[in-house]
Amino acid sequence: MEREEGVMRVAVLDDYQEVADRYADWDAVAADVTFFSDHLADHRALIDRLSGFDVIVAMRERTPFQRPLLELLPALRLLVTTGMRNASIDVKAAIDLGITVSGTNSPGVATAELAFAMVLAMSRNLILEAGSVAKGGWQQRVGRELRGSTLGVIGLGRLGAEVARFGRAFGMDVLAWSQNLTSERAEEVGARLVTKGALLAESDFVSIHLRLSDRTRDLIGQAELEKMKATAYLVNTSRGEIVDTGALLAALDSGALAGAGIDVFDVEPLPPDDRRRTHPKILATPHIGYVTDATYRVFYTEVVEDIAAWQAGAPIRVLTA
Repeated sequence: MEREEGVMRVAVLDDYQEVADRYADWDAVAADVTFFSDHLADHRALIDRLSGFDVIVAMRERTPFQRPLLELLPALRLLVTTGMRNASIDVKAAIDLGITVSGTNSPGVATAELAFAMVLAMSRNLILEAGSVAKGGWQQRVGRELRGSTLGVIGLGRLGAEVARFGRAFGMDVLAWSQNLTSERAEEVGARLVTKGALLAESDFVSIHLRLSDRTRDLIGQAELEKMKATAYLVNTSRGEIVDTGALLAALDSGALAGAGIDVFDVEPLPPDDRRRTHPKILATPHIGYVTDATYRVFYTEVVEDIAAWQAGAPIRVLTA
């Protein structure tokens, strides 16, 4: 796009709900701000769209910024991401190219709430039963109570700890595992540290709360799913790549697993013909764990703060490689 001489240009990407302009005072930034609600996955199309912008605002990992793309955006000087971690941004490449990468705080509890909402929805077959009523039908299945059942939490950081507390509040026995978890940390939130194998074998519901890394990619595959009860449910609101999709679909198809609640996918937006959209044993949501009023207000308010501070030469929240 053509640049107006002397005016900084800001692109706000993947504003799916067309609400970004409402959550912050964009007038506090001396710039021409453009909001894009559609998602572009095509590399060439992204370059054509973004080539004239000095500042780009990325909403979480919706649009990846790897070296090949960054190298073809010569005007870009500031890349702001919501949150202080973004696995889809090559921060080292950005630094090499003279691009500052900054971030924002993230409230976090919203994703934990969605994870437990999925546990509740699957335990009482809410999607099936609500659909039956909408179509003129009535009761379809027998639900299960959470009290007395077992919740397994994989990853007991900020979000996992919240889910563990929710489970305890509902009278569930809570198990926890991660590679560096201690018994003391588990006990702080009312959970009991067990091995990964024991957690998978004993839990009625398993909820994943880990960061994506080389050691967590495909952490839950065929071998792990085979350890779970045929009556158990898996919830993933963390990162899609942590669960082997093929293995999960096979387990659901064969009846080796009762169901899954999924909010995160290896490709987003999820292709229209992806089986996970319509599988009868999958409760799929479009990565809305963090999509709440309170979270968006923090995200966009601090995005504007970062841009304004960067303009003024003041300190900002910088991501490092």
